[in-house]
Amino acid sequence: MKIAGFWSVGQRAVSTWEFAMHSSATRPALPPGTVSKTNRSKVTNGKRLFADMTVDGRSGWSRRLRDLLQLHIADLGGEDVVSAAEHSICRRIAAITTELELLERRFALKGKGASEKDLDLYFRGAGVLRRLLESIGLKRVARDVTPLLQDYLAANHPATVTTDEDDGE
Repeated sequence: MKIAGFWSVGQRAVSTWEFAMHSSATRPALPPGTVSKTNRSKVTNGKRLFADMTVDGRSGWSRRLRDLLQLHIADLGGEDVVSAAEHSICRRIAAITTELELLERRFALKGKGASEKDLDLYFRGAGVLRRLLESIGLKRVARDVTPLLQDYLAANHPATVTTDEDDGE
């Protein structure tokens, strides 16, 4: 508890500076592998999708989230090479994608298009999704759609196209 620049630690008051010097943010991190798997959460261990025990992960939404998460992790090289931050971003990507798919379903079921509120929500979600995908490496690559000269001539001027077989051999 903080009281006028001091924190109560046990029975004594310490200054904010002293408290900060001994906080978890200033302690060195434990090396990987020093924390046993039994001391980590089931979400961290991959046993559960959610930390909350009321959601068991069997709903359609949860299954879709899990599928998308696995696909994005695989795109990045697999669980072995994905950092915790990338995993977190992939989880957000999967959740936003799942929600956008539900909005698309709502649009289709209405039959008369989306409401202004739903459309705004959809566009904002799609924008956030694009930025998150770019942050983990989605790149827009322009595809060359210029036809080959031979294909163009064959499609537009069939009489002028000659092949190697027509050379009189």
